[in-house]
Amino acid sequence: MEPDPAPARRPRLGRVARSYKTEAVVLRSFRLGEADRVLHLYTLDRGRVGAVAKGVRKTKSRFGARLEPFSHVELLLHQGSGELHTVTGASLVDPHRPAREDRYRLSVGLVGAEAMLRLFVEQEENERAFEAVTRFLDAVDAIPAGLRGRASLDPLALAFQLKLLWLSGYLPHLEACVECGATEELVGYLASAGGAVCVACARAEAVELAPEGFRGVRALLMSPLARARELALGDRAARDALAVIVTSYEFHGGFRLRTLSA
Repeated sequence: MEPDPAPARRPRLGRVARSYKTEAVVLRSFRLGEADRVLHLYTLDRGRVGAVAKGVRKTKSRFGARLEPFSHVELLLHQGSGELHTVTGASLVDPHRPAREDRYRLSVGLVGAEAMLRLFVEQEENERAFEAVTRFLDAVDAIPAGLRGRASLDPLALAFQLKLLWLSGYLPHLEACVECGATEELVGYLASAGGAVCVACARAEAVELAPEGFRGVRALLMSPLARARELALGDRAARDALAVIVTSYEFHGGFRLRTLSA
């Protein structure tokens, strides 16, 4: 009689693959100990992820230069028992070096990176948000070198933040008064109601907007990021767009971006 075949092994329930590959954008990094760095990443597959790159600050590090802020990379990450994943491999998709090597470009990029960090905090896949940040960095690279001025008023920085608010579910509705539906005499933006208010419905907490401000915010929302800086956006329109962004952050998230006051 032949022996009975060995029983098939049953898969262990609840066992999860601990290593995975994903595209990511490095939004921020800071030192940890003598040789490591902690990275704040936005990934294609898992949304916001924190990771540690061990030994990355050593001169002989295999992938230290690939993990600079703004870098678009393909990473191999290991998920251990702690909150931080570990970088075990990295290859460049786009280093976005121009965004780091010019002071004005860097300032615009930092506004966008901080907005991503504050608005998208969950480990949850969001392909549209990932695509938005990669397009934003492409557009930052293309900003002419040597510009001066407030990065917080740059049309690209404003357009990107408005689009992130849209993707987060906080799209400003500016076509008609959110209180009565009037389309004439719109004078402000009320974050608590998510849209414009007319002169009859205006409240003290509403942000005052000029007609060019309304037009500017609409144009920034509708324009592709690559063409945002081609808009004929005057100073008042830019300041009004920034006011809509700031009051939206304060009401919906309870925060202010440090980079907007620089």
